[in-house]
Amino acid sequence: MTAGSELTVKIRDFVFAKFPLAKSRKIGDADDLLDSGIVDSLGILDVVAMLESELHVTIHDDDLIPENFRSIQHIAEFAAKAKEKSA
Repeated sequence: MTAGSELTVKIRDFVFAKFPLAKSRKIGDADDLLDSGIVDSLGILDVVAMLESELHVTIHDDDLIPENFRSIQHIAEFAAKAKEKSA
C-alpha cells in the first residue's frame, strides 16, 4: 500500500465513522461530500481536527477552501501535499 492510498483509507474510514450518511449512501472517493450535504462547514472542522491530530498535517487558514474538502480524494491529495510542505 502506498503512502497516498494509506492516507485515503484513513480519511475514508474517518468520514464513514463520523458522517453516517457517507456510509449509508455508499459514497466513493471522488463523490462530492459538500454538495451532497454529507459534510457541512462544521464537518470540515472535524476533518481538519482529524488531519492535524491523527495524521500530523499542518493546516493554515488559507487552506480552508471548499476545493480541499470536496471529496475523500481531494482531502487525501490536500493532506499529502500539506505533509510534503511540512517535511
